[in-house]
Amino acid sequence: MPIDYNQIPSPCFVLDEVLLRKNLTLIDSVQQAAGCKIILALKGFSMFSAFPIVKEYLTGATASSLNEVKLINDFMGYQAHTYMPAYLDQEFDEIMERSSHITFNSLNQWERFKNRVEAFKIADPTHALSCGIRVNPQYSEVATDMYNPCVPGSRLGITRDKMPDTLPEGIDGIHFHTLCENGSDTLERTLEALEARFGELLHQAKWLNMGGGHLMTREGYDIEKLIKLVISIREKYNLEVILEPGSAIAWRTGVLVTTVLDVMDSQGIDVAILDTSFAAHMPDTLEMPYKPVISNSYHEPIVGKPTYRMGGMTCLAGDFMGDYSFDKPLEAGDKIIFEDMIHYTMVKTSTFNGVNLPSIGLAQMDGDFKLVKSFGYESFKDRLS
Repeated sequence: MPIDYNQIPSPCFVLDEVLLRKNLTLIDSVQQAAGCKIILALKGFSMFSAFPIVKEYLTGATASSLNEVKLINDFMGYQAHTYMPAYLDQEFDEIMERSSHITFNSLNQWERFKNRVEAFKIADPTHALSCGIRVNPQYSEVATDMYNPCVPGSRLGITRDKMPDTLPEGIDGIHFHTLCENGSDTLERTLEALEARFGELLHQAKWLNMGGGHLMTREGYDIEKLIKLVISIREKYNLEVILEPGSAIAWRTGVLVTTVLDVMDSQGIDVAILDTSFAAHMPDTLEMPYKPVISNSYHEPIVGKPTYRMGGMTCLAGDFMGDYSFDKPLEAGDKIIFEDMIHYTMVKTSTFNGVNLPSIGLAQMDGDFKLVKSFGYESFKDRLS
């Protein structure tokens, strides 16, 4: 049953349960066929009201902060796979208590905390805590430097020349994360670089975490190649393989419903002002940058059709996205539906300029809409002092 967007508060993120389950079913089929573990990366999708659905298909989740660790514990009931570029002294004991895996970003970090890890294991031998190290294979096909962890000067991971010939005692695993919405062909080339630099260390490891960026739910992704690559690396080095996709799980599973507040002529350019903000609610569109798809519009201007620049409601001059054409003129009250706005969008929203955060809702399997959460003044105030 199609969603009646006129019955949904605006602005509102709407997750489609049918589409989420479709993605999770495919992802589960990959982990079953490849004999690996695929876990949820909260940095891409943290809608904890949907975690019971995710938990039906996945048996783990990964965090990059103590807050994400707590969310995994509280709403999935799992110990977290935790990685942070640097750990805080005052948080580390709690992170150990709440995690099954902890990955360190540098040998300095491992040296700083290894005695506390050893003491923790002795004090609680029933808690199976495994530690790993993040490496930088110095190969990435990510074009945008902001998202490329292999640029010169990157703070993410250790290059081979800084690693000894044997894994430090107490380190069980190797972690890399150099993909960003890439295909399995990119993974293949990345693994070649990883093996060339770190092959001997892989033979010593118990597990390999391939990080995220495996966009296996995108149309055209070569699933069979991914399965073969995982099986090959798992069998060659006799280790467990873990993948932690961020985008793939919530890829194309929902929308951001918005409303036109005003239409104005700005020096010959028609501008539609919306009740949302690209800077505050869709920051990736400006950071990456990319132009989001709007339902029932033409992604590029069409001569002779009503064409509008989409404007956000903050006073930031660059809070706009353009230009789109439509079959008929826009008016105040018209709904504008931004597609594929669930992954890496909800998690990055802010209340810049005091704008309200979009509501969050779920389009359920039976077609009914469930409003999960709405935000107001308290949400804005609680971020400040």
